[in-house]
Amino acid sequence: MTDHDPEPYGACAFDCCGRRNSSVRLIDARMPELARCLTLFQYVQAVTGGPVARIDQAGSYAFPSLRGDAFAVHPGSIALRLDSEAVASAVVARDEGSGTVALHLYDADGRTVHQGRLLSEGDRLLASLAGTVAAGAPAAGPSTAPEVPAWESGDQLAQLDAVLVDGGAARRAAFGRYRGEHRAIDAGVVPAVLDHVCSVGLPVGVAVFAPAAMQACGGRVHVTDRTVGGRVFAVIAESSVEIDLTGVRACHLVRSTAAHGPTSAIELDDEDGRCVAVITQFGMVGEQVHAAWEHLAASLPDA
Repeated sequence: MTDHDPEPYGACAFDCCGRRNSSVRLIDARMPELARCLTLFQYVQAVTGGPVARIDQAGSYAFPSLRGDAFAVHPGSIALRLDSEAVASAVVARDEGSGTVALHLYDADGRTVHQGRLLSEGDRLLASLAGTVAAGAPAAGPSTAPEVPAWESGDQLAQLDAVLVDGGAARRAAFGRYRGEHRAIDAGVVPAVLDHVCSVGLPVGVAVFAPAAMQACGGRVHVTDRTVGGRVFAVIAESSVEIDLTGVRACHLVRSTAAHGPTSAIELDDEDGRCVAVITQFGMVGEQVHAAWEHLAASLPDA
């Protein structure tokens, strides 16, 4: 991994004493305090994901949403959605060797939820304004999240929120209860799908998941690439997305209600049955875009 990659699942960049850095500050991980902290920063390199899928975008945060909230992807803004009950801690850490400053969110198991590297000196100074909590003491209870609709009969957002809980493992294990359309498809079609939407100029949305977090982007695909080893790359609007197809165990095409009616989503699962990435259409994209996407989705072969 490069020096700006998030740690893989199960790893934590800093121990509880911050021994890898001489400058680590625990900050309030509760919402809306955490959201206010994120939106302070004007220029951040935001990274979410794990070994199989990763999304990277430089810019400023939109106000992050919680499970059960409305959700939108706005051009030029970093769209982050969190399961606030599962975000256990947050730190702002300065690497004294390189001088870089980054915000790290972790779950209770010490797994990386999200990472945002502060790219300007002004933002590094603003980081000192973030509300702190005492070392060794968790924030005083989780935030109160809105009620989340059941995924079995829920819309597109309910499906995404189910993935936020546990990577969607429980949902996938009980997917026979899903009342919408779904079928297994060949994950090998993903590079061709990205190449096609790039060549015809069809905008798409991509969401990438880490424990308790989802970062999403939407827009035109500017360029795609792939390696002999099975890694697929795409630049979508202002974001860079990377998928390691060798780590994808299963792929499903799932239709659920969205802004223009039933909308298809390509869901990629890792070897543990967790959904790591979704390719779909978010929000009001235009009827022609929606129709073209649905035509493409219908043409994808079964697994």
